[in-house]
Amino acid sequence: MTEEKRQLRWLGLNYLVSEGLLSARRAISLMEAEGELFPPDEALLEAARLRPTARQKLQSGELQAWAEAELEKLARKEYTLLPFEDVRYPRLLREIVEPPPVLYCQGQPEILNWAAVAVVGSRRPSVYGQVMTDRLSEALAGCGLVVVSGLARGVDTRAHRGALRCGRTVAVLGSGLDNIYPGENRMLAEKIAEKGAVVSEFPLDSEPLGFHFPLRNRVISGLSLACLVIEASLKSGALITARLAADQGREVLAVPGPVDSDLSQGTNLLIKHGAKLVQSAEDVLLELPSPWKEAAMSRLAEKGNSVPELVGREKEVYQALPGDSLIHIDDLSDKIQISVAELLTVLLALEMKDLVVQEAGKFFRRRT
Repeated sequence: MTEEKRQLRWLGLNYLVSEGLLSARRAISLMEAEGELFPPDEALLEAARLRPTARQKLQSGELQAWAEAELEKLARKEYTLLPFEDVRYPRLLREIVEPPPVLYCQGQPEILNWAAVAVVGSRRPSVYGQVMTDRLSEALAGCGLVVVSGLARGVDTRAHRGALRCGRTVAVLGSGLDNIYPGENRMLAEKIAEKGAVVSEFPLDSEPLGFHFPLRNRVISGLSLACLVIEASLKSGALITARLAADQGREVLAVPGPVDSDLSQGTNLLIKHGAKLVQSAEDVLLELPSPWKEAAMSRLAEKGNSVPELVGREKEVYQALPGDSLIHIDDLSDKIQISVAELLTVLLALEMKDLVVQEAGKFFRRRT
């Protein structure tokens, strides 16, 4: 079988999986079955035990035409197709019960085999959740780990942005690569692809259908050594990811929160049921398997020993900044009795030294 025919066969079988007409494991096993898929012969159709809807798509030639057009689009857009048999297919993802037959990838496919931690949580995090997501994702990426998340609003978005400040990140979509969801994250997806990867198991034009997201969640956890949940209500999709991670034999970790906050009910419940309580990046690293734990801890120690020199009023401003919340520039100016104009200059210098994070609306915090 030629390489083009193999790719077309993978695409055709994956389409049937994405439509719910075939299981992923059966699609993978059919790659080694006798017979042609395009056009289909009876032996393969019998081995596949396909539903009438799937048979009709194959026998009409509709699926073959779609697969050929999909392969042409992949080449034109310079996306990478990673079938299950490809040596670049993520090693950890191979281990899960129903691995995607193929992954569509924009960016750097080799990143998918790097040591990674999933960071997930609420789509509407509190300020506390935002700060913790920023802090932990930055620190984990700074230790050489890849941060994996789902490009959703809220914690996912902040996890990707935080990781990009210090390292690399992978976004796993619940839609096709040509249909980024949510739409406001299209530019973020492009930035992620420049240093990491954006991946999907769904055909290029796929809509963000509701049933896609639980499937997407198993890939987020499947790519990762551990899954960290930051703020989640009891009905949050992040808890589905945590459950999938546990089923896949991954470490589950959670950031605690106030007992009277709905956004902390899910994370506190995870901790109550045995998830590792996380207050810092070091808590995450200690739960990783060797040799990744040792390598990341070494990077963390090196970073901690490297302290930029503070000059002029930089030390005063830095010490006045909170590490676990945000402060507006006007309030900071009042706090240390320094003009806003001078304060902006000092804050810029601290940002250049990677000591300060600025949020929209002129809010600042210390990078910890």
